[in-house]
Amino acid sequence: MRSTLRTRKPNAKSTKALAALAAGVLAFSLTACGGDDGGDGGDGGTGNNDGSAPSVQLPELDGQKLEVAAVFTGPELENFEKVLDEFEKRTGATVTFVPTGNNTSTFLGTKIEGGKPPDVAFLPQVGVLHQFAEKGWVKPLGSEAQAQLAKNFSQGWQDLGAYEGEQYGVYVKAANKSLVWYNTASFEAAGIAEEPKTWDEFVQTAQTLSDAGSPAVSIGGADGWTLTDWFENVYLSQAGPEKYDQLAKHEIKWTDPSVKEALTTLAELWGKDDLLAGGASGALQTEYPKSITQTFGGDTPAGMVFEGDFVAVTINGDTDAKIGTDAKVFPFPAVGDESPVVTGGDAAVALKDGEGAQALLTFFASTDAAEIWAAQGGFLSPNKEMDEGSYKDDVTREISKALLAAGDDFRFDMSDQAPAAFGGTQGVGEWKQLQDFLKNPDDVAGAQRKLEADAAKAYGNG
Repeated sequence: MRSTLRTRKPNAKSTKALAALAAGVLAFSLTACGGDDGGDGGDGGTGNNDGSAPSVQLPELDGQKLEVAAVFTGPELENFEKVLDEFEKRTGATVTFVPTGNNTSTFLGTKIEGGKPPDVAFLPQVGVLHQFAEKGWVKPLGSEAQAQLAKNFSQGWQDLGAYEGEQYGVYVKAANKSLVWYNTASFEAAGIAEEPKTWDEFVQTAQTLSDAGSPAVSIGGADGWTLTDWFENVYLSQAGPEKYDQLAKHEIKWTDPSVKEALTTLAELWGKDDLLAGGASGALQTEYPKSITQTFGGDTPAGMVFEGDFVAVTINGDTDAKIGTDAKVFPFPAVGDESPVVTGGDAAVALKDGEGAQALLTFFASTDAAEIWAAQGGFLSPNKEMDEGSYKDDVTREISKALLAAGDDFRFDMSDQAPAAFGGTQGVGEWKQLQDFLKNPDDVAGAQRKLEADAAKAYGNG
């Protein structure tokens, strides 16, 4: 199936690794200090914090004009441009950034069919990478990029960028998408001394915040992808890895009892307007960045916001909160026996032949690029050879160490494995149906039927 990636059945090793990852996140949330503690965000001239020579040699590309397309905006884009600046300095090429908007596959598909694709694009869904490879829209990695990939990335991350035995993508950015960030002042004002570890404790913590006069949970429901992340974490913890893999491949239907159980659990929070910042209506009008800024700023900040490690980008760039002091984090609460660990990522692929596109991919796969980006903050890399000291703060550094310690035993974002028409397009498929469910969380059966109808159409196996 075109949207299926390599996964493995859980065993003692994988369970232990995933448990260690969740425990590691919990440990640093209690002890990490905020601020810049020595990560070098300097000019990035060599790409190495210790001033040593570059780890990868790049060709001279004087006069070449290249385009890179991605969904990045705001502070995340500003940080990425530091990486592009270094590439330009070392090659002589000029690189222009092209924003894709949230509908990455549609934007790029139009460009490709019109004969004007960017040289390189970042694909946030592995399902889209497979679709593009199936259509012949992406170019295989060259030998130099392949060498950097093999040297710096574990086999699991390499496999995610491959399709039918050919390597196409480099997963430059990773994400731990199983984190809840909280406003320490809101917790203190409500008398909350302990971080919730289970779903029941989480809902009770939200109720305590609400009773104390604080908006409890901020949800960026205007961006449907945030709602898929909520579902995936609940489902993975409650139904388990094997069911998760089956649903990701559409080997079981969305009308399965396990989906009913997960949606019913979500409704315990989504069905209580007093626990959501602005209620369900307000959540559906709140875009992802605002869900963070209204948690760590304003006159009545929310107590908690769920999303990945990349929340740090917005905290650092758009609020006055200090990570580790004003903003802390804990693992997504355990719905079943263990807290879930869902990962995501962005794969860089070449959409044009040519030395410039391959040089960009080679650079993106290097430790040099990873360390420059890490030094800016709000970035997590699966590059296992990079200097962990490059990360801007202790919180991100510890998230990275825990993620790498899990090796290849992780579960990738379910919606990102799906065909884009179901799991990756604004206003349709899973994004739309979960928005409708947030609006009407009493209709579990109706949501299941609509999700299954859309999934069957997108996967083509209804």
